[in-house]
Amino acid sequence: MAFEKTATVLGAKTSYRIAPSAKRYTLRDNGFIETNGGNYQLIRPLDATPQSKEGFKLKITVSKDIQTLKMSITTANGLKAVNIFKDPKQKMSQDKFYFLMDGMISRGLFEKIED
Repeated sequence: MAFEKTATVLGAKTSYRIAPSAKRYTLRDNGFIETNGGNYQLIRPLDATPQSKEGFKLKITVSKDIQTLKMSITTANGLKAVNIFKDPKQKMSQDKFYFLMDGMISRGLFEKIED
């Protein structure tokens, strides 16, 4: 998956882009970790209990120049992208995804793009 100006997860109707106000320290303050390649990555669980090792994970990677990003929702081991929006049983994971993204929007990291 390549870095893009706008990104979304599989099945979501909303896309996101990096806000002009986003800086390196803003990313680090919000849980992003700098990778060996200089990019910034955030991995958050979307399951009911944070201690659970099963469930889905939201994975967001921002390029080192803070201009492009990529995002996906993966299986617990992080190897396969999944679509949580096709199954009504995944409503809680969908709500948590939007909650996490809304929090990052309010902190000036991302902007929402309605499709």
